[in-house]
Order: sequence, then structure tokens, then C-alpha cells
Amino acid sequence: MNTPRTPVWKSIAATLEGDIASGHYAPGDKLPTEAALAARFGVNRHTVRRALADLGGRGILRSRRGAGVFVEAPPTDYPIGRRVRFHQNIRAAGRLPEKTVLRLETRPCDAAEARALTLAAGAPVVVYEGLSLAGRVPIAQFRSLFPEHRVPGMRQTLDQVTSVTEALQRNGIPDYVRAETRVTAVRADATQALHLRLREGDPLIRTTSVNREPDGPPIEYGITWFAGDRVTLTVSHD
Repeated sequence: MNTPRTPVWKSIAATLEGDIASGHYAPGDKLPTEAALAARFGVNRHTVRRALADLGGRGILRSRRGAGVFVEAPPTDYPIGRRVRFHQNIRAAGRLPEKTVLRLETRPCDAAEARALTLAAGAPVVVYEGLSLAGRVPIAQFRSLFPEHRVPGMRQTLDQVTSVTEALQRNGIPDYVRAETRVTAVRADATQALHLRLREGDPLIRTTSVNREPDGPPIEYGITWFAGDRVTLTVSHD
């Protein structure tokens, strides 16, 4: 009796799944191109595409149009409470926290920023924008604004460290608390999709928040766009 042969695409899928399980490709890593995989396995690209589709259907891989195929990462738990600390949250989830700075400048605040930070219209603010990563996977794009006159050394400090908590401590603010958080569902625009390795129109969770000194005025107004399938936001009532 002849033993049925395993379809080649299933063998390729099993091999790639083994590579991922062995850590050869970590969560967030980009796989080689279809052409490179076809050359590796000695097959045509259609066969590779079927193997990748199988892994994608089982939640192991995610294809991002124009960017490639990536190893999927489980959602990161991200608590939001009275004290929200990015590096602490990510480490608690067992991931390595990182930030990539996209913009750091001082400019006049707009009307919404002035209201949030209780500033006069046009008062100077330090704008800090970047990407938040967990284990090399971008999970959010953020924009934080700090009133220059309340934290006069913030821009210079953020040139040296990426942690907001550490930067505030270096400027004489040892503690701060979350005054409010608003959560909204939005869609990724083209730039956000590029930064977060998503497709334009993919779901994002936008949080708008104000942090203040425990008994003082607001010191940070922040907007964060989380990749909707990479975080689980947990609101605590501490």
C-alpha cells in the first residue's frame, strides 16, 4: 500500500513553524521574501504563498501589504491606572521595552493643548513623538507635550534618555499621576500604518491623557495610538 505523500506546501508550513518555535524568527520579525523562500525550498512562489496563507490563517504569521510577512506576537497587557509607566508595563509583560524617537522640538501650543495643560494660548511646549516597542515589535505611536516653563530642561533631557519617567525625575519631578484618560477607536492613516507595520485603515486604539504632579498642575498631555491587535488595555481603579 502506498503511503499518501504530504503536500509540499504543508511540509514548508511545518518547517517554518518549527523555525519560529525554535526562535529562529522571533515575534515581530519579518520573514524572507516569497522569492527567497521559493529558492530555499526549491518550489514556485504559489506553493510558498499557500504555506504562508496556512500559517496566517492559524494566527502564526501576519501579512502586511507593502511591508511583507511577519511573525505574529500575542497581545501585550497594558494597564492604565493612576500611575501609567511604559517601561514598567512592558517589562511586567515579559517583553523588552524600547522607544524610537521621531520628533523632539519646542513650539507654541495649539488651543486643545493649551486647555489640557492649562496654559496661555501659544505658550511654548516640548513635543516628544516616537514609537513604543515591546520585544522589537512596534505597539504604539505616541505624542507627548510638556509645558516648557514647568519643565525647562525636558527637551535637553529627552535628547539623552527615552523614558519620560526618568526624564521627569532628572528635572526634579519624582512622581506624577494620571489625571484622565479618554479611549477612542480610530483607523490607521498611511503614515501610522508605515510606522506600526500595519495596513492603512487597520484599527487603532487612541488614548488621550493628562498627567500631573500629585498635588500640582498638568505636566504632560499625551496622545497614543496603539495597534489594536497588539495590546490589551486594562483599566485599573487604584
